Formats: sequence, structure tokens, C-alpha cells
Amino acid sequence: MSRNALVTCVARGIGRAIALRLARDGLNVAVKDVKASSSDLNKVQQEIEKMGRKSVAITDDVSVDKAVETMIQSAAKELGSLDVIVANEGIIQVKLIVDITTEDWDNIFAVSMRGVFLCYKEAAKGMIAQGTGGKIIGACSTLGHRPALMLSHYCASKWGVRGLTQAAAMEWAKHKITVNAYCLAMFRTVFSLEIQI
Repeated sequence: MSRNALVTCVARGIGRAIALRLARDGLNVAVKDVKASSSDLNKVQQEIEKMGRKSVAITDDVSVDKAVETMIQSAAKELGSLDVIVANEGIIQVKLIVDITTEDWDNIFAVSMRGVFLCYKEAAKGMIAQGTGGKIIGACSTLGHRPALMLSHYCASKWGVRGLTQAAAMEWAKHKITVNAYCLAMFRTVFSLEIQI
């Protein structure tokens, strides 16, 4: 029986690489990104299908609870189950703390923290219902361990992801669900090229 994964933010960069690697490793992969990136998202889906794997492309807003619930259910229905999720969420903005508005703060946390939380929560609900365990993986950052100048709200969101990941791992271990986060440093991607300090 094949395993099935869902990866978010896959139109480019690290998310794309993760989705393609999972497909090369034999998993069927549902891919998700925002509607504005649907053209690139569909290309990733096609690359996965060319490897002989099943794939479905989902456009969605991970900061909205009902949208994430639907995304998880759709991926599981289309692929047959959900065994792995990679919540590869994160947006960044370069600003001094004194210049950050509450809107800036809320935008970063809506995607980088709440998006990961909702993906974890809904994936765990599905995996618990399946009764077969699973793997939940989230995007943290080295900035979830140490701060950086002019990235305080991003750092705070990633510290939150780190804490959430550790708590979720403790809570869901009894269901045979492992929860981990990867803490990457800066890579040369379109995302990193947008950062100018």
C-alpha cells in the first residue's frame, strides 16, 4: 500500500523540493499553495505525476481554519489516506520592531504560526481517525532558536512553531504520530532573495 503526503507552499523553493523528493521516494503527494501561484503549483503536480505518482493540486489559505480542514480532507480523499504532512508555511518581512504595525504582526503570525498550527491540528485529527499513525512536519527556522535583527516578528512566529511542535509531539505520541520541525538556515530561493536588510 502506497503512502500519501500533503506538502504546503510548493510552487517554488524548499516546498517544491520537498514535494518532489517525497514523490521520488515513492509517496503520492498532494500539493498546496495560494491561488496566485496556481500555475507553478500545477507544474509541480505534473512533475509528480510524470514520476508515476498520484497528485492533486489544492489552492487554499492556510490561515483560515475551515479552508485547512477542507484541504486535509480533500487530500486524504483524493489519495486514499494522509500519512505525512509537511506544513511548509512561512512569510517574512524585514522591519525594525518600532516600525512593525499590528497588521504586519498579524500577517506574519496568520501564515507562519496559525497556518502551521491549523495544518498540525487538522492532520492529527485525520490521522487519529485513520488509526494508522503518521508523520507531521513543520517549517521552523534557525531563527526559531536565535533571533535576528529586523526579523523579530518572523523570529517570534518560528519560536512559536518550535514550541507547538514539541508540545504536539508529546500529545500525539500515543497515537503513533511523530511531530518534528526542520530548522533551516538561509538558502538561495526566491523567498530569500526578497529579504534585504
